[in-house]
Amino acid sequence: MTSNVLVTGATGLLGRQVFSTFQHSGVLVVGQGFTRAAPPTVLKADLEKEADIKNLLTEVKPQIVIHSPAEDRDGNGNGNGNGTNPELTWGAANKSPDLVDKNPDQARRVNVEATRILARECQARGALLIYISTDYVFPGVEGEAPYEVDAETRPPNLYGELKRDGEQAVLEETKDSGLGVVLRVPVLYGIARDNSESAVNTLVDAVIKAQDANAGVKMDDWAQRYPTNTEDVARVSRDIVIKYLKEKPRIKELPHILQFSSEDRMTKYEICEKIAEVMGVSLPGMIRNKQGNDPNAGVQRPYDTHLSTKALVDLGIDVRTTDFTAWWRRELTAHRK
Repeated sequence: MTSNVLVTGATGLLGRQVFSTFQHSGVLVVGQGFTRAAPPTVLKADLEKEADIKNLLTEVKPQIVIHSPAEDRDGNGNGNGNGTNPELTWGAANKSPDLVDKNPDQARRVNVEATRILARECQARGALLIYISTDYVFPGVEGEAPYEVDAETRPPNLYGELKRDGEQAVLEETKDSGLGVVLRVPVLYGIARDNSESAVNTLVDAVIKAQDANAGVKMDDWAQRYPTNTEDVARVSRDIVIKYLKEKPRIKELPHILQFSSEDRMTKYEICEKIAEVMGVSLPGMIRNKQGNDPNAGVQRPYDTHLSTKALVDLGIDVRTTDFTAWWRRELTAHRK
């Protein structure tokens, strides 16, 4: 592959891995960042500003753009359970769905308006755009999963709505060329600068906290999740690019919504159990929370949004994924050295 590649959100959990994977594929890769930009490899650009988007594309002249907004749709936070006992409800605040509800105007500018401008400019320049979306575009009602690419979306919260609107913007702006592709992925984990970058990585901190028998760490044991490694998502993104550029004369005939996911089904509590097993510890201070969504909560989350990978398989793209426990054994062992 001999092309210029632009990776947006290149300072985020997924963006860094996508940048690295394409770089090791022998292409010229330039990243986009904002607060953590590091020219000349990661250029500073505010994607809320149309002029910045246009200037970035003019400077990089990419044939391929991987639009990987640097955000975590199910991150971590903390807060007191009832104000009187020291329960820590891990994952109760500071999540993208919650933050979207707190600042919906900015969220729309980032997820929809910036994406539309980027797609329009890629269309004008003949660049292939891969837009990383989310499983949260689906309602996750019990009994519906797995969801095929053409299933009705019906997002359960504003975050999912905006990501779906971003998808539609990409497909609308690139319909004449077929140069826009949506790739939906679930919750991600991988090499992180800080555990808080990932809703999965941050559970290592929860496991450590739960070594105190009095910690009262509440952990969801209801919603089904399919933690997927960023290395696998980056590899699949690269393979999609190779396939679509090779088939460019008939690119409009190829599917323009694709989905990738691990088949490892776990609740967050079960993820903690696996991490604790790797660490050789128990969870005396962790409390299973099987209550599901609080009907009074401002943001509702889906029960099971398992993504079907059939469309990728039909394209001949490898959908095998990293073994969850083996990866954490390597990662945590490396950190101990």
